[in-house]
Amino acid sequence: MGEPLDDPVGQSLRGSHQHFAITNGSAQRYRADVTVFASVDDHQNPECFVDLSALVAPGDTVAVVGGVVGETPGFTVLFSGLGHQLVGNGVEGMKDRHVEPLGQGHVPQMLDLVARTEPGPFERRTHEMGKYFGLFFDGELIAMAGQRMFPGVGHELSAVCTDPAFMRQGLAERLIRHLVALDHDQGLNAFLHVAAPNTGAQKLYERLGFTHRRDVEFTRLERVNSN
Repeated sequence: MGEPLDDPVGQSLRGSHQHFAITNGSAQRYRADVTVFASVDDHQNPECFVDLSALVAPGDTVAVVGGVVGETPGFTVLFSGLGHQLVGNGVEGMKDRHVEPLGQGHVPQMLDLVARTEPGPFERRTHEMGKYFGLFFDGELIAMAGQRMFPGVGHELSAVCTDPAFMRQGLAERLIRHLVALDHDQGLNAFLHVAAPNTGAQKLYERLGFTHRRDVEFTRLERVNSN
């Protein structure tokens, strides 16, 4: 079966995020308004992608994380890129009384910040996957981070982003340490994924104490019209 972090998407969908899951045979995906991520039992087995194709409307996209994909019947590969999975065992958590929980009322600001900073996939209900926190200036959201996947051993930190006008003030670090502290309180260790070209973010995470666990492949797939 492997370790939970070998398939964080599938482990989450079969566990704490079952209420977001849509399943068909060997494939599972999150509801489209929650996040784009999906999981298949075997990235090299074309039948798994046939199962997944039944869950995706023509023209819509999903993303799988893990190994390199083989044949993907029913899909066109839009993008495939290397990433790194980092674990936060060595990070010192630190709760910050100035960070504010984010909820449904903050969604417009969250989506606006994500659109301007592009930290990765984020939909209108992504914040329901875990706890999200932000920092504000004059009522405007200027930085945020939150919990996305939860395969049971720790939460995946995600949507770590800062308004460009407020960079280099340590805002992301404060949010990350706060989230790490919440996991440590539960005996868990946070983890995250970073795209290989994003060396700046990787250096920040490593400075905080995150360590490399494994390389992963991110693959974005578009469902083709079967007609």
